[in-house]
Amino acid sequence: FVFKIHANMDPKHRDRLAFLKIVSGTFKRNTNYLHVKLNKKMKFSSPNAFFAEKKEIVDESFPGDIVGLHDTGNFRIGDTLTEGETLNFKGIPSFSPEHFRYINNADPMKSKQLAKGIDQLMDEGVAQLFILNLNGRKVIGTVGALQFEVIQYRLEHEYGAKCTYENLNMHKVCWVDPEDKKNNEYKEFLRIKQRYLAKDKKGQLVFLADSSFTIQMTQSKYPSVKLHFTSEFS
Repeated sequence: FVFKIHANMDPKHRDRLAFLKIVSGTFKRNTNYLHVKLNKKMKFSSPNAFFAEKKEIVDESFPGDIVGLHDTGNFRIGDTLTEGETLNFKGIPSFSPEHFRYINNADPMKSKQLAKGIDQLMDEGVAQLFILNLNGRKVIGTVGALQFEVIQYRLEHEYGAKCTYENLNMHKVCWVDPEDKKNNEYKEFLRIKQRYLAKDKKGQLVFLADSSFTIQMTQSKYPSVKLHFTSEFS
């Protein structure tokens, strides 16, 4: 399964690698494997193994080995490759960030570069992206405040894009889990809280709460709408 993604490991080549851990069986070069999520057959001509700062192509890998696969955007963390079986790994959730900021484009001529950079950095798990339902503004959520500086630096030096931030006073992101999407209580929740609703990168609905008190009051008022602090709740 894919446990890590890293873009621009070699700035000269702008490559993106998906790191795959072999769980069972063997992984062989130039062999067809099923990408379960995409339901697509894929083969890899140059899987890499890493030794200190060196990497080299390997023909065969075994359980416990870690292989780097060149990726054009097909992989996400948690994806699986099999010999044909439909297997999925659960339990790789996203947790609520602790810090939130709006991210703005500082150079309109580099909009595509900024979008690509944000997309790839979020795939790496550097931070989380939330897009507000009301106006489409992008919110970056991180575990630590220094991550904003890392994102800003990498966007400029790896993608040629510049961004600015605006502080957003939020306490937590909660993933929304209604018992029944058709009932009136859920519809009222969507109407009253529309300013604070967004989608995560997977398209899941989230509620941005400005305090623990807000979360408690919301859960009390809308008991059929469950709020979770992780994205894996089913």
